Parts: sequence; C-alpha cells; structure tokens
Amino acid sequence: MNPIAIRLLNQQLTAPQFDSPSEVVSHMGAMQAQEYRMMRWAVAMRTRRPSHKAFKAAYDSGQIIRLHLMRGTWQLVTAKDYWTFLHLCAPKAIAVTKGWMASNKVSIPNEELLKVRDILEQTAAYMGSATKENFVQALAENDIRMDDHRLSYHIRMAEMSGTLCSGELHPTKATYTLSAKKVKKPTHIDRDEALMRFTRKYFQSRGPATLEDFVWWSGLNVSDCKRGIEMLGGWIHQETWQGRSFYLTDDCRTRGFRSGKYLLIPPYDEYLIAYKSRDVVLPVEHRHRAHNNSGIFQPIIAHNGIICGNWSPFKNECQAEFFDGREVTDSVMDAWNAYCRYRTK
Repeated sequence: MNPIAIRLLNQQLTAPQFDSPSEVVSHMGAMQAQEYRMMRWAVAMRTRRPSHKAFKAAYDSGQIIRLHLMRGTWQLVTAKDYWTFLHLCAPKAIAVTKGWMASNKVSIPNEELLKVRDILEQTAAYMGSATKENFVQALAENDIRMDDHRLSYHIRMAEMSGTLCSGELHPTKATYTLSAKKVKKPTHIDRDEALMRFTRKYFQSRGPATLEDFVWWSGLNVSDCKRGIEMLGGWIHQETWQGRSFYLTDDCRTRGFRSGKYLLIPPYDEYLIAYKSRDVVLPVEHRHRAHNNSGIFQPIIAHNGIICGNWSPFKNECQAEFFDGREVTDSVMDAWNAYCRYRTK
C-alpha cells in the first residue's frame, strides 16, 4: 500500500474526476473553509478545469453552503448534505463552542441568545445576504451593542441551529442568509443513515485513514465513529502500513498517480487538516512550517505528495520557499500558472 499516492487520488489532487465544484464538495462530504478567499482554490484545484467563476456560481446558487459545523469550525457542504450533516454534527459542535465560550469567560443567557438570533434572522431576511456590519447596525437600532467576539459567537450559534448559512460570495467577507430559504429541508433525517453517509464520504475521499483520524476530523464521539465504520460493512477494509492500521474503501482509486508533480495547497486544506496524524505526508521536523499548535495553517507546497515548502497566494509573482532550499523549477511554475489561470476563469 502506498498511502500517499492513494490519498492524492482519493482527495482529487491527482487526476481529478469531477468537472463542477459541487461534485467535489459532495465527494468530500465536508471541506474546511476557514480561510474565506482560499476555500475557493481548495475546491477548484480538485476539478478538471479550475475556475473561480464556476465556484462563485455554485456558491451563489446554493449548491455549496458554508457554515460552522464540525468541531465548531467553518465547513463547506452541498445543499443535499446540509440538513443531514447539521442534524448529525451540530449537537457536539454546539457543546464544543459553549466550552470555548466558558474558557474565554463569555456567558450568553438564553434570553439574549434568542433575542439576538431573532434580530439576525430578520436582518438576513430583509438584506438577502447580510454582512456582520449589517448585523451590528441592526443590533444598534435595537439598543444592543457588543464586541466582535461576542457577536461572532451569536452568529456561530445561529448557524449551528440551522437559522443562518452562507449568502452570496463576497470578495473578502462572509455574508449570511436564511437557511430555510436557501436550502430545502428534508421531511425526515434518520441519524444512522446520516452517520453512515458521513462516514462513507470521509473514507472514500480521505482514505487511507485511521479511526483516530476520523474521530479528529468529524468531531464526533469515538463510539459514533466506530458505529459509522461498522455500518459500512464489507465496503471498507483495513491494511497495515508502518505498524498502523488504516481503513480503505474496497473501490478506492489506486491508478492515476503521476510522479514529479508539485501542488500549491491552500491553508486549512483537507490534505492536512483531515488527519490527526499528519506525519504520513508532513515530515515531523517541518511541522511548524505547515501549522502551529494553535490551529493556524499555512499555504503549503507538496511534491509527490510530501509537504516540502510554503507559497504566497496573494502575490503577483510566484513566491515559494522550500524547506530544503531547493530552487523554483518549471514544474513549480506550471502549478503557479494553473493557479493564476483559475483566478481569471
């Protein structure tokens, strides 16, 4: 087993199979969307023909939704998976968020929570796509003032309650709209079916991965993660690599890997953040160059799947710095030119 090559294929970073952004997000199940501008490249680079305009069209039309979901952090999901995964993940995510609030000495009484949520809901309904600044103004008109940190918690809780989700794509800042208006609600959500779908999508797109990887990524309890794997039955199996047991789907891709390729990967990308143990692709001695212990992830470069450098996404020229001091090659420039084309298409 070559876990690096298989991950590149399953994550659609090598020989991508999909044409549209919504197909990519559906395949991945949920994608980290912490960095508002770079989440677009994270999706687009996994399509056959990366296009910023195609991402915007899918996002604005509601095919792709951004919200706080797993682990209380930003995720992208498809409209089809939105209510199902929210139903599954929100209870644990809300508990995690309340824990953060307590550690930061932020207490929001239920009366305040409901009053503010009602104002946020009315503002989003009126504006169509409301910004945080719109919320601040609406709250001020109701004689409610709070710091940005507290307001962020209110917005996050409104997202995890199914009240708000992403509005239209803005160049630099998040917008919000009513979830009920943007995403059709299913008549029934069976938790076991939701858990099985969630588990299947993780391993079809991230395998080979361990149970610990899935627990970390999903934010669910260990018992839920084990049950999800058990419900997949014979569709998933285990293989051992360097003394560790990895799960793979029986139909996972093993052909299509092309050696020598460089990838310019955005910060918070699933290629790293989907796993608890990242040493499969990230040498331990270089871990601090990819992310710190506070959960801040950097733009990274991969060569043959191994993380080997950093790059600057918002410069006019290719700026790359490699951990071993290697020079920028034609292959690196090919990757940079592909990124530049994506921004204009």
